[in-house]
Amino acid sequence: MNNKILEVKNLQVQFKTSMGIVQPVSGVDFQVNEGETLGIVGESGCGKSVTSLAVMGLLPSPTGYIAEGEILLEGKKISHLNDREMRKLRGNDIAMIFQEPMTSLNPVFTIGEQLSEPLRQHTKLGKKEIRQRIIEMLKLVGIPRSEEIIDEYPHQLSGGMRQRVMISLAMLCKPKLLIADEPTTALDVTIQAQILDLMKKIKRENQMAMLLITHDLGVIAETCDRVIVMYAGQIVENTDVRTLFNDPKHPYSQGLLASLPKMNERKQSLYSIKGNVPRPDEIPKGCAFSTRCPHVFDKCRTERPPLLKLNNQSCRCWLYEAETQEVMSHVK
Repeated sequence: MNNKILEVKNLQVQFKTSMGIVQPVSGVDFQVNEGETLGIVGESGCGKSVTSLAVMGLLPSPTGYIAEGEILLEGKKISHLNDREMRKLRGNDIAMIFQEPMTSLNPVFTIGEQLSEPLRQHTKLGKKEIRQRIIEMLKLVGIPRSEEIIDEYPHQLSGGMRQRVMISLAMLCKPKLLIADEPTTALDVTIQAQILDLMKKIKRENQMAMLLITHDLGVIAETCDRVIVMYAGQIVENTDVRTLFNDPKHPYSQGLLASLPKMNERKQSLYSIKGNVPRPDEIPKGCAFSTRCPHVFDKCRTERPPLLKLNNQSCRCWLYEAETQEVMSHVK
């Protein structure tokens, strides 16, 4: 677990819009080690998916681009590779599971035709060998009748089966890093549990690294080793999963955990964080969370806090300024 598979350093992503330049991701630093699952959690609009698209080299060109920082895969810089060079990596060394399989799978091609693409691009297998590999992978992810389903179309499968197809598509070439962007959002609770168990099993058997993006803290608790909490395009807390649930530091992390329903408490209404995540062009001058924070004071409204090191976690909050003088430029 010491080998660094992915390193993201000071990542800043910008988009050109009719209103000017906006920056949905600002100065993000993290790493994912071999055999480790790192979770990214936060509300919609916090920059989670944009970060994953930057890692995959899938930012919408030419409007979206990496303005500063770098992304390294096993020490090799991949943040400014051209599309041809990234295609050699995607599906082979790095793969992604998208949150809605029905929009990710092409409705006019069979399952077999779509799953054969990465094998044709990254291997020298013949047609019969490719078909056999696909059938074996479909069986591995728990799809019955794999010999028949390979010739069927996405609309003929249930949501859970389509998500299993997406997992098999991502796993065909045994990537070193798997990015899963809200992989269970559109599924019911029972299927969610099956998909998460399947992903953990495949990750464990292949000793690969996983970057799991979600807004569901239950998924984080069940699946991840470490977690980073994002808000308004920045990391506001970085720690291991146990510490986050037992001792969250940032007021935003505390608010997310407080909003979870508790089995032993009966309340008429759940706690919710007031307000909304600001748009990238409307982030406050000081701390991005200052307009929603219950502990806000004057300095929060005028100065943006750095990421501070607190024992085994880091936190972007002025409340802990007196506890540490170590400002983190890169999260280790």
